[in-house]
Amino acid sequence: VALAQAGCLVALAARRIDQLKQVKAAIEAVGGTAICVATDIVMKADFKKLIETTEVTLGPVAILVNCAGCMFYNLMENPHEEEWERQIDVNCKGVVNGFGAVLPYMLKRSSGHIINISSDAGRKPFPGLSVYTGTKYFVEGFSQAARLELVGNGIKITCIQPGDVRTPLQHSSTDKAAKEKYGSGDEIKMLEAEDIAKAVVYAANQPEHVAVNEILVEPRECPT
Repeated sequence: VALAQAGCLVALAARRIDQLKQVKAAIEAVGGTAICVATDIVMKADFKKLIETTEVTLGPVAILVNCAGCMFYNLMENPHEEEWERQIDVNCKGVVNGFGAVLPYMLKRSSGHIINISSDAGRKPFPGLSVYTGTKYFVEGFSQAARLELVGNGIKITCIQPGDVRTPLQHSSTDKAAKEKYGSGDEIKMLEAEDIAKAVVYAANQPEHVAVNEILVEPRECPT
């Protein structure tokens, strides 16, 4: 919604088309334009179809926001291997699939901006979130190396690093012991999704020669 208000035509991508349609309606309510493309970002073919569909329907993809992610509090002594694997698939493979799908188009135009929603856990490890922390360190390292490699190609890569945000991400854990020991409580005022949206728009709205490589956004009362 924030990108649409800033003038972007928006392609919305996720597995749950019903939720995409709700966001599409919100965008249209503020005068914006959006399309919905059912996408499982873990599937390379899905991501490539998303980019192809967007290019044909809305025009050249100038900005890709990799914002899909999952997080599970887990104690390493209580193996939840399926949850470990899901975090690696979504948080790591999803980002790489996005790069692979959009980069050829951006390289041809010598222009583009890839914005990855990382985490403050990509800067500092958090107990109870060992696998999640590892996936976000991956996003940071991958983005830093790609940024260096793509110098001279007109492409920007930004990592937005949120702290605790009030989203369903906070409530998906099944390891109750880990959640009770390390989970975020209600004692602080969490960030809202709109706070992160403002950071995305700020990074995307800079002059061509200005690259905002990282933005760390955390609750005031919960710095890392």
